[in-house]
Amino acid sequence: MFRICGIQLAVHASFVLLLAYFGYEGWQSGGLVGALWSLLLITLFFGCVVLHELGHSLAAMRYGVQVPRILLMPIGGMAEFDRIPRQPSAELVITIAGPAVNFVIVALLLPVVWTDLWSTYPVAAHSLMALLIQLTLANGLMGVFNLLPVFPMDGGRILRALLATRMTYLRATYWAAMTAKVLAPVLALLAFFYYDSPLLGVLFIFIFVVGDAEYRQVLRREREAEHWAEWARRIEVERLRDAGRDEPPPPPLIVHDSNR
Repeated sequence: MFRICGIQLAVHASFVLLLAYFGYEGWQSGGLVGALWSLLLITLFFGCVVLHELGHSLAAMRYGVQVPRILLMPIGGMAEFDRIPRQPSAELVITIAGPAVNFVIVALLLPVVWTDLWSTYPVAAHSLMALLIQLTLANGLMGVFNLLPVFPMDGGRILRALLATRMTYLRATYWAAMTAKVLAPVLALLAFFYYDSPLLGVLFIFIFVVGDAEYRQVLRREREAEHWAEWARRIEVERLRDAGRDEPPPPPLIVHDSNR
């Protein structure tokens, strides 16, 4: 579509189905005005999704990560990175930046909507105040939802970054993915049968599949890295053997005079 901060913003073809669904739901409840109102809400909501992903992207670019595009899909947005930093501190900053954007939006809107949010009198339908209240609640829910410890959602990545300070990156990814495998099916069942939200249930199933796929990708990269490291070590041993020595000489001994 177009670029934001040098990042291409793309929309998946299935996004049209989402707009059609919300437009139809709005039409059923309020005719043309209801349809336009629903489309406005969903457009602004996904505008906040773009800001969320921009938070991730701009933070990642500070660490030298290339971000080719942000893809919008009916189940949310996804910033595509050329790599994910292995340093736990870098991943932590990049991950937190997304929900932080949502909480900043809430902090900016909350003083405006606070009185009407808790008022016993209903807010006029299709009014500016109703719109601002919806955006406040949506950003609050988006921020909290993304912090669920279900890998590869933001909360799951935060969990991996914290675990990676105590164990290897691969092991941290494994435990983050295992946590997601336990929580995602439970949350999907709650979405389907308790909250009557099929879309949310499908989202958790999608997260389950993607999380497992990302773990397998990390596992493959780690094995490839170990393979090439072993290959390089063998080449070095052969080079040293050809030079007439089995191992490199020890480093020079440096003696520090403690009397100085």
